[in-house]
Amino acid sequence: MESPFVIAVCKSPTHSMKKPVVPAINLIKGIGVEGDAHSGEKVKHLYLASRTPEKPNYRQVHLMHSELFDELNELGFSIEPGEMGENITTKGIDLLNLPEGTLLNLGDSGVIQVTGLREPCSQLNGVEKGLMKAVLGRDESGHLILKSGVMAIVIKGGEVKAKDKITVTLPKIPYKKLEPI
Repeated sequence: MESPFVIAVCKSPTHSMKKPVVPAINLIKGIGVEGDAHSGEKVKHLYLASRTPEKPNYRQVHLMHSELFDELNELGFSIEPGEMGENITTKGIDLLNLPEGTLLNLGDSGVIQVTGLREPCSQLNGVEKGLMKAVLGRDESGHLILKSGVMAIVIKGGEVKAKDKITVTLPKIPYKKLEPI
């Protein structure tokens, strides 16, 4: 099996759902993706910031697994990197099942820490009708599965670009399951 790697990197200075693919992004420790609307020490998500503007920003970087795009495309959607608002599109890593606190080394120097699951919002239906429902699933016990990626904070800055390798460092046991943030 191939080592996990970055498929694409994206950023947008505005709070739009779609983020354009760019050649590289710069991660800034404790801030997020340089030039992205969601970067900052305090929460930048518009809805969350309107309720708790002083809350720390645990959503500095949004990662999405390209395997979700494959799944969605089989259902008739046409989804490409950046269209669902992610900063980093990955391949070969089971993002949704990583424990909270997992470190991801990206490229030569960037390190991010996984903080939680991205809770999908209805703006996804503006990308393609029915997309919001398609990124929700149920496990064999009937529990809701949020498939729209994970959120992280920047522990160590650095440049990240397509084809960069991703190295996973799991936290100490006992693992804590990711929760929506």
